Parts: sequence; structure tokens; C-alpha cells
Amino acid sequence: MVFCAKFSFGQIRVDAALDSSKIRIGEQVKLDLYVIYDSYQGDLKIQWPTIGDTITGKIEVISINQIDTTIPDKNNPNLFQQHQQIVVSAYDSGYFAIPGFKFIVNDDTTKPFFTQTLILEVHTVPTDTSLTKIKDIKPPFEQKFNWKWYLDYFYWGIGIIIFIATIILLTVYFTRRNKQIVIVPEKPKIPAHITALASLDKIKLEQIWKEGNVKEYYSSISDAIRLYIEERFNVHALESTTDEIMTAFRTQVVDKLSKEKLQQTLTLSDLVKFAKLTPIEDEHNFTLQNAYDFVNGTKREEEIAIPEETQTTNPPNQ
Repeated sequence: MVFCAKFSFGQIRVDAALDSSKIRIGEQVKLDLYVIYDSYQGDLKIQWPTIGDTITGKIEVISINQIDTTIPDKNNPNLFQQHQQIVVSAYDSGYFAIPGFKFIVNDDTTKPFFTQTLILEVHTVPTDTSLTKIKDIKPPFEQKFNWKWYLDYFYWGIGIIIFIATIILLTVYFTRRNKQIVIVPEKPKIPAHITALASLDKIKLEQIWKEGNVKEYYSSISDAIRLYIEERFNVHALESTTDEIMTAFRTQVVDKLSKEKLQQTLTLSDLVKFAKLTPIEDEHNFTLQNAYDFVNGTKREEEIAIPEETQTTNPPNQ
């Protein structure tokens, strides 16, 4: 059943209609507003009512459509209709009045147009009291374990294991079958004194101290001797101080002169590196010669036979 409220003045009529007068709580209903007028009246300025979030305290506005203009009667093309649809709802039960909506034409506030008041009836949802009776909580449902539930997973697992094992065995088989055993002869280890003397020869040839690189010069000599000590005597000389190295040499079978030359070489190198000592030119050659003498005095010839062209037993001429 559709309720309409109408009021006309001259050739202008305003209407309001609900598509249903009865709803349940929370349901939506459409409220349509109409303005109908004759085109012979000229251009009319129609001021529509302002709609907020609510129409009354209990009726809330859900949505508001734009105003559209149509010709409702094709046999009367001079009759125009403006229409606006509002969707409303209510969240409380009862009878609610929708007051008339106010329209003003051509700014004439002395003769406003009002729609009649509409009534909206809102009902609660009927409740079946038999369904709300409190009942005891049912105990957990017990299901006996059945190993057949996992039978499919067992078969799949066995199949996957067999597949992976087959791939691994085939890979190992063909790898061993196609693998060619190549025996690489072990390269003879170069004696420590050969490496040390070659490093000292390079230091003497470059003579970087003449370019002002005195610290680098003594560091190179010290590193060459420390590396020789590690390989020849199995003493961790690269990470040890001069005092620690000399202490370790107390248990080494080395002649006294070689120990003195070693200490002179390492001590002077430490003074240049850490105390910023600037030796005289003769000390450059003297330190290098001490390094040569220490290596030649402690070398072990029987380690390996080295071709004569690669052996260096004496330092180059100064």
C-alpha cells in the first residue's frame, strides 16, 4: 500500500510517497518526492527541502538520489515533473511520523508548498521462544583412530622415497662410469730459503728507499724474513713481535751469529715502522745484507733439489 501526500496551489503540485508504510527494524524503504508544474508558467525557481542524515530522530537517511526532470504524461507535453528519491530506514520499533516537506517557488517564502505528513510503521522481528531455550553443552565427539585414514599418504611417501633413491643411484652409477681418474703429480714444494732469497733479490733490485719509501722498504725485508721463519722453523712469526720471535729461537738449533743478524734486522725494521726512525743510507744495505746472511746461514739444502738456474745462494753484489 502506497501512502501519498499532496498539496496544490495554482498549477503547481508537490507530492511525497512511501513505497511501503510497514517495515521491520533495519529494512529500507523508498521515499519519493515530486514537484509537478505546467510549462506555461515559465521558468520556475524551485527550492527543494534540505535533507540531512536523519528526517526525524528515529528515521535515518541511507542515500539521496539526484533530482531528475521528466514528462509524466505524453499526451500533455506541457506538464513537467521533478523527482527525487530518498532511501530511509529505522532501527527502533513503533509508529513514526514523517513531517511534510517544504518547497519554495521563485523565492516566495510567504506561500511555501508542503507535502502531507506520512506515517511509517516499524515492527520487530518475531522470535520463536522455543529456539531460545538454554540447552546443555554437548560433550566433544570422540572418533576412534583408524590407520587407514593415512594409507594414501603412506603409499605416496614410499613412492617418493623410491623415486628419489633411484635418481641418486643412477646419478652415482653414471658419474662413476664416466669419470676419468686423473692423477695430478704433486708439485715439489719450493724450499723456504729459495722463496725468501727471491723476495730479497726483488727488494734489492727495486730499491724503493731511494724514492722516499723507507718504511715500506724495511717492512718488505721484515715480512720476507718472518715468512721464511714460519716456513723454515714452524714459528708463527708473521703475527708475533720481535721479542716473541727471539724467545722462540732459544729452542731452535741456530748459530749465535745468525740469531744476532736476525735480531738486528727485525729490531731496526721495527724502529723504522713504529718509531719513525730514519736510518742512514749505509744501514739500508746493511739491513738487507743481514737478511741475506740469516737466510743463507739457516737454510736447509736437503729439502729438495732445485735446478741451478733457480737457486740463489748469495746476495747480489752491492
